[in-house]
Formats: sequence, C-alpha cells, structure tokens
Amino acid sequence: MAGDFSDATPFPTETALCKEHNVSRFTVREALKRLQSEGLIERKRGSGTTVQPAAARGGALHQPLSNVGEILQYARDSQVAYEAGGSGSIPDEVAGHIDGDVSGSWTCFRGLRRSPQRRRPIALTHAYFHELLGEAVASLDLSAGTLFSQIEKMSGIRVGKVTQDIQAVAADTDTARALEIEEGDPVLRIIRCYVDPKGRIFEISVSHHPGERFAYSMHIDVES
Repeated sequence: MAGDFSDATPFPTETALCKEHNVSRFTVREALKRLQSEGLIERKRGSGTTVQPAAARGGALHQPLSNVGEILQYARDSQVAYEAGGSGSIPDEVAGHIDGDVSGSWTCFRGLRRSPQRRRPIALTHAYFHELLGEAVASLDLSAGTLFSQIEKMSGIRVGKVTQDIQAVAADTDTARALEIEEGDPVLRIIRCYVDPKGRIFEISVSHHPGERFAYSMHIDVES
C-alpha cells in the first residue's frame, strides 16, 4: 500500500476495485487476503474493509511466509549478503528441532538480512547445505541473496516440501550483537527445512528475527 488510504479513509469495496482495475472478483479477493495477512487491513463481515493504523501493526515488518512463492518474494523484497561459515555437522541445538535425518557434512553460510526501509537488520540467518548437493554449493554467489533458488538451478535437486519450526527464544550473544539488540531480548526463530521428493533434507535455514521488527503472518483457507 502506497499511503493512498489512511485509517480514517473508507477503503473501496470489492466491486469498486474490480471496476477501477478491470480485474475479476477472484483477483481482488486474493489481493485483499494478502493485505490482510500482512496486517495492513482488517476485513469484517457486514462492516467492510478498514486500513489498520500503524499502531495496530506495532511498527514491525509483517511478512507472509505461507508457501515457497512467498518465501522467495520475501527474499526479493529484502537484501542479504552471506559469508562462508565452515563445514561440519548440524549444530546440536538445531538438529534437536528437526524431524528427519541430518547426518553427514553440511556447509554453512551466515548472513544478515536487511529491508530498504529499515536501518537495523531484520534477520540473522545461518543457511546449511548438505553434501549431496556436490559442487553446486561451491558455486553459490554469496552476494546474490537467494541461495535457495540458486541451488535448485545448479544442482538439479527439486524441492518437494518445506517444513518450518517457529519458536520465540532469547537472543544469545552472537545473535544480539548482529541484530543490534540486548542479549536475552526476545527473537523469533524460524528453522526451515527444504526436502526433496525422495524425503532427503538438503538445505536448512535458521533465521532469528528481532521481536519488534518482524511479524510472521499467514492465512488459512477453510474448506466449505
């Protein structure tokens, strides 16, 4: 939203939006779902659509991460440059939260993710790539940002599903320093596993988001 509507301005109806933009009602409803999932609007049956004031959003970045497409869009809407973090086993504190085989050697990359609208980082991410990916890992462009999409193209391995483990935790020393917060401050940790069609985990990302700068949002469609 570009600021054309404030919380004091009536939001257009679905019919008006369809007419103004010459699109179907389905397209408008999907767009409104996206805005609602990001915390930008509120929709109530019988009372229409209203714009959420900034205070209701808490000043945090509301990011929908419900599917692979939205994960990639999140990566495109922000910037991250990775640096090599060495190779070895998955850390015990990560492996304990993963339901699957994480044996073998993993190559780690560490990166800070930033949004153009924010001075301080919005995430500290450690990305781990399994040895089954072969030489593709060594060919990654660490300044390109989206390592996941590079791996798919270079290795030929296709993602079958993505699992997520989300938990509020206290920031350790390294995380606090990187995110410019105090040690022990609350952060949202998202452990994401990328699994190929054979059930093999080939990539694991561990992201820590500052509590006041990031909100995870999603929508769930109820089958009728």
